[in-house]
Amino acid sequence: MSDDPRSGFTRRDLVRGALVGAVAAKVAPAAEPKGPAALGPGVERLTLDINGQTHELFVEPRVVLVDALREGLGLTGTKVVCGRGACGACTVLVDGAIACSCLMLAHEARGKKITTIEGLAADGRLSPVQEAFVAADALQCGFCTSGMLMSCHALLERPGRPTRDEIREAVAGNLCRCGTYPHVFDAVERAAGLRAAHEQPAEPRMALVRTSPGDLLAPDDRVDEALALLPGSEGGLG
Repeated sequence: MSDDPRSGFTRRDLVRGALVGAVAAKVAPAAEPKGPAALGPGVERLTLDINGQTHELFVEPRVVLVDALREGLGLTGTKVVCGRGACGACTVLVDGAIACSCLMLAHEARGKKITTIEGLAADGRLSPVQEAFVAADALQCGFCTSGMLMSCHALLERPGRPTRDEIREAVAGNLCRCGTYPHVFDAVERAAGLRAAHEQPAEPRMALVRTSPGDLLAPDDRVDEALALLPGSEGGLG
């Protein structure tokens, strides 16, 4: 490269181009960042709309919604069981739709309306579906109950009365190891007005089987000897 004009491109052209590029880069408007700003890695301020009330807390971006509810706000009605969205115990409503709060980051719920099990009752009274669960004895150990109630509540918020198949589908994602599903179906039908509140499911009747004397247990001297050794009995130990 030389200053010879016959070469077509000189050192002066190179310097002039570099200066023009530097000036253009300085005066050009900064590009707007695309998407939301990155959060973390430390705690960040978060405002959530839960059960019609505004709550403010500070959580790390990695915290899931169920942990923010339980540990950050003391709303322990939402349960943690599997931690991977397989059992439905942590079900809450997000903008009216069911969601597994163990799979949703707390910061993802920003700007959305969240309803937990604590938000179903009002003025100290249980909601219709909660009362129906009690009347139909639709709960046992209780680990799945809050999530089951949220799924049933979401179903009953839809227009029309649900069919038995629709009820089954609504709670298909809620695992009940105690096997209370028949009672849950009855409870939803009660709450939907498909079953009268006073109507009770038929109690199973035990069949009486007559036994002959030969079917009765015969006396066993070994049992008598063992009972005699129990504390407090004649000849017993101690």
